[in-house]
Amino acid sequence: MNGMIYPRSPREVMDGWIYLPRFVDKVRLHLAGKLTPDYQENFTKGFDGAWLKAAGVSPQPFIEVVKNTITDGEVCDWVRKNVKKTEAEKLAFRNYILNRGTEDEESKARLKMRKEQAGLSHRDDIRVFVDFIDADEKRI
Repeated sequence: MNGMIYPRSPREVMDGWIYLPRFVDKVRLHLAGKLTPDYQENFTKGFDGAWLKAAGVSPQPFIEVVKNTITDGEVCDWVRKNVKKTEAEKLAFRNYILNRGTEDEESKARLKMRKEQAGLSHRDDIRVFVDFIDADEKRI
């Protein structure tokens, strides 16, 4: 093992929100000083920022919630109480996350570039960014 601590897969779900467990892991790693530089660059941006926007939450208050809780259950309880979004809104976010990299030529080109940079251009099973993340983090 290379000592790298990976956050959970972007496919994981908490309180109906895809990606949220990964973001919670990233916040915890950040607070512990163990979020690697590659992940720091996009911290609270990219998919993190997309979840924050979809949930209607600002980064710093959410980071404080994670900082002041011990378990995922406590974070989940906070989300359930404070993030008032419909199942349709959660589904729209889920579809966005699971299809990112297919929606336009720009995102397709970015995914292709990221695969090439990571030495994964031979992997035809990597069709969207969540596939790329899981492959890059050695889950698939």
